[in-house]
Amino acid sequence: MCLIVFAWKVLPGLPLLAAANRDEFHARPTALAAWWEEQPDIYAGRDLVAGGTWMGVSKSGRFAAVTNIRNPNELRPDAPSRGHLVSDYLAGTLGPQAYVDGIAPVAGQFNGFNLLVGDKEQLLWFSNKGQDDARNGQPLAPGVYGLCNALLDTPWPKVVKSKAHFGSLLCQSAPKEAYFEMLSDTACASDCRLPNTGVGLERERQLSSVCIRTPDYGTRCSTLAMLHADGQATLEERAIPL
Repeated sequence: MCLIVFAWKVLPGLPLLAAANRDEFHARPTALAAWWEEQPDIYAGRDLVAGGTWMGVSKSGRFAAVTNIRNPNELRPDAPSRGHLVSDYLAGTLGPQAYVDGIAPVAGQFNGFNLLVGDKEQLLWFSNKGQDDARNGQPLAPGVYGLCNALLDTPWPKVVKSKAHFGSLLCQSAPKEAYFEMLSDTACASDCRLPNTGVGLERERQLSSVCIRTPDYGTRCSTLAMLHADGQATLEERAIPL
């Protein structure tokens, strides 16, 4: 998952509304969101290589999502899959803070990541590349946030653009189709605004759009996830044609 914009305790009756795009190599096999046969409380897509997921909800009203932190110089091919950080929370019973406390001692084994875990009462951001608050699990105050392949609310062009668009849709009480339209934006940012993450200028251009389209890599699906005040959780995922 490479872009998530979300409203936490902003909308009446809807503690969480998250709109997200998952970016991945086209060759990596993936299953679309469904109830997991061996873990029937989980509703999520699935990485068919490592078995985890990038975003999901549970019947008990839990939500979790992960994004990678882009730093090719630190990438370790033998590191464990970050997708299990999401599925393990969704399948468990620990609260958000207790779950983060449990994984914090081993977080350094993983390549860089951002993790969101929550329920209708609390939402935490955790990163193994952040400062003390992030490394301990930072409870989020009500507001609108953006998360990409850097730390929370890092002002990359797609994060700034998507947060502004997302906030406008919230103010308009827009229908869900408007959020999916927002997530389909393929316009690239100007070169002067691009971050330098070590992948080269041309790749930075390609990765700067909200919806990425390249021959080998791109946005594989768009997702809307919601946590409701009554404890229910819903998720709608749409595949992006290659």
